[in-house]
Amino acid sequence: MSDPTLPLAVTMGDPAGIGPEIIVKMHQRRPGQSRWLVLGDPGCISRAAHLLDPALILNIITAPEAAEAERLNVLETSHLAVPPPFGQVTAEAGRAAYDAIVAAIGLARTGRVAGIVTAPIHKEALAVAGIPYPGHTEILADLGGADRVAMMLANDEIRTVLVTIHCSLAEAIRRADYPAQMAAIQLAHQGAVALGIAKPRIAVAGLNPHAGEGGLFGDEEVRIIAPAIAASRAKGLDVSGPWPGDTVFMQARQGRFDVVVAQYHDQGLIPVKYLGLEKGVNITLGLPFIRTSPDHGTAFDIAGRGIADPSSLETAFDYALQLQASLRGNEHA
Repeated sequence: MSDPTLPLAVTMGDPAGIGPEIIVKMHQRRPGQSRWLVLGDPGCISRAAHLLDPALILNIITAPEAAEAERLNVLETSHLAVPPPFGQVTAEAGRAAYDAIVAAIGLARTGRVAGIVTAPIHKEALAVAGIPYPGHTEILADLGGADRVAMMLANDEIRTVLVTIHCSLAEAIRRADYPAQMAAIQLAHQGAVALGIAKPRIAVAGLNPHAGEGGLFGDEEVRIIAPAIAASRAKGLDVSGPWPGDTVFMQARQGRFDVVVAQYHDQGLIPVKYLGLEKGVNITLGLPFIRTSPDHGTAFDIAGRGIADPSSLETAFDYALQLQASLRGNEHA
């Protein structure tokens, strides 16, 4: 995984969205980038390439070891007769996106790529294709060889790790139990260390308004979250809380904390996305390999128009390189 000669695998995402376009644009903007390859449907990648540069020739490969520097390498994981229409949910697109992810996981688990950078997928397309997962994180958790994973969203100002991810708010409350708190805190610590923070300061957000106000607005903080914080501190982690969710991210942005553990999806993602989608990166913690992703969706409304911004994908790619370098350094420490 930390072998500097290994390429990174970039999955194409939903081919009806902007994934293929931002992949081609990333190649155009950094042609000298170290080796990487795209996993997906060559016809869909070719459509995006022709949209942006009709002279661009793909390097179709059958194995990651054949990837060449300064080429747009494509390893075929599906072969659609016709690329799906832009901006439309189809089972064919959902299945093709899923097949690319599964192939990438297989390559990463066998040490043939350094890690995975995933372009956006569409959850509804997965559903109509009969794929029993609501998103990337659940696919990676099930197929990636990890006991437990967590989602970290990061930009250059704040980092957050989620206790619960893609589920209803009512279900999130049920899932935010003591084991989930302990796992999220531990993975937040490990993730921050992997990003180069030797002794990360972790803040845990409360579930209820004002972090429960001593039990007046709910007792989850007293019953579940505070005991998990105490147990994590006993293990030597620098963790505090529970802090009110409406102010803890402001304190993190001011430099008081290195990472915030948020209880549910929107509590953690709104602050990161508010600061700009082009700067946000999704990192899956707990896997035996690197996985990053841009912090935006498939953008069906602009797909096929050639105006998608690849900045978040590039940032995700750079985070993957940073994590690869950090793991290499830890091996030699």
